[in-house]
Amino acid sequence: MNRGGLVLLLGIAVGVGTHFVYFRVHEPVYTDTIDAQLSWMKGELQLSDAQFARIKELHMASNPRLRALATQVAQMEAEFAAFENTRRTTDRVDFIEFARFVETRRAISQQCLDSTRRLVLAAASEMTPSQRERYLGIVALDKQPASPLTN
Repeated sequence: MNRGGLVLLLGIAVGVGTHFVYFRVHEPVYTDTIDAQLSWMKGELQLSDAQFARIKELHMASNPRLRALATQVAQMEAEFAAFENTRRTTDRVDFIEFARFVETRRAISQQCLDSTRRLVLAAASEMTPSQRERYLGIVALDKQPASPLTN
């Protein structure tokens, strides 16, 4: 019985160890930070150190603008929630104010798209043709409507 218990205990220990090692190796990479995203990009596209440095500079330079746009988008979402709340509670809508809101939201959405497109194209310009093709396939810029920025 001693030998059987020892084999069973050893089997359980090896199984638990294998379980933890497997899931540790296959743990997803979290790309919540710009550094993690850029590191992933460097590895995925096999960027040289010089390319990586230039692309990182581009991202850092555009970061304040993109953050400001993200703040505006968040404000627009809060404003829309207020419109919706007013509509539900009073069953009334100020259509003129709502039209202004929709126009502002469209303008901000276009600014977000343009800023993102400029950043993607600037980063792509630092890459070799094969890297660029793979990158544009990943970000799906080639599936978006043509823009004067792509010329």
